[in-house]
Amino acid sequence: MFTEIAALDVILRGTLLALIGLFWVVVCVRVIGLRAFSKMTSFDFVTTIAIGSLLAGCVQASSWSGLLQPLIAITALLGIQYAVSRMRAERESFEGLIGNTPTLLMHNGEFQDAALTRTRTTRSDIIAKLREANVLHLEDVRAVVLETTGDISVLHGDALDDILLDGVNRSA
Repeated sequence: MFTEIAALDVILRGTLLALIGLFWVVVCVRVIGLRAFSKMTSFDFVTTIAIGSLLAGCVQASSWSGLLQPLIAITALLGIQYAVSRMRAERESFEGLIGNTPTLLMHNGEFQDAALTRTRTTRSDIIAKLREANVLHLEDVRAVVLETTGDISVLHGDALDDILLDGVNRSA
């Protein structure tokens, strides 16, 4: 306890633990790099959420061991994420093991119904994304892709370079 006044103790403890936890996350991110909180793969996304949960655990700790355990876990998660990202970059076979494959949901203005069913995506989901991307005519849509992170990318315009669909699952 910092003080005999319970409310003041809670405020001081919460503030100090939040500062320690945030400082530790910043240190780890500076060592590991900016990719620590990217959403490039579902693995990255899950790691980011887990770190947020662990940081909340730091702030709620009632003992030093209760603080150290989440700090160690944050370090371990970021270390694992670093190792996995390095292996993905060095070994193409590892990428297929750890990551999802982007899926083509719409091609040249036409919905890919089998892909929509397989990915549990609705036409209304796609239409909302088309509006966000300022698409005015379906025939202008070259491709709509469900990315590995769950984001939906809309590619529209006069032409589409084939390289933008490399690695995208096009099967119906």
